[in-house]
Amino acid sequence: MANIKSQIKRNRQNDKHRLRNRAVRSEINTRTRNAEAAAENGDAEETAEAARLAIKRIDKAASNGVLHPNTAARKKSRLMKRLARLQTD
Repeated sequence: MANIKSQIKRNRQNDKHRLRNRAVRSEINTRTRNAEAAAENGDAEETAEAARLAIKRIDKAASNGVLHPNTAARKKSRLMKRLARLQTD
């Protein structure tokens, strides 16, 4: 346990940021799963909307510093590749 006042505050901030970041990452995973489920169902409009929401959330996480920009780009790229593959099947 920290004895220094600044470190006690830093620990509180780290806990707050960790919980926020975990919630954001969880939402990204949920929206990605929703987009993949829509693609499996074969509904093009629903898939496009779900993909748009997932990409929007990934971009927002990157702009807020939750995700590194390259990580966000990689997640978007992989999502679009999976959706394209599911829609052609």
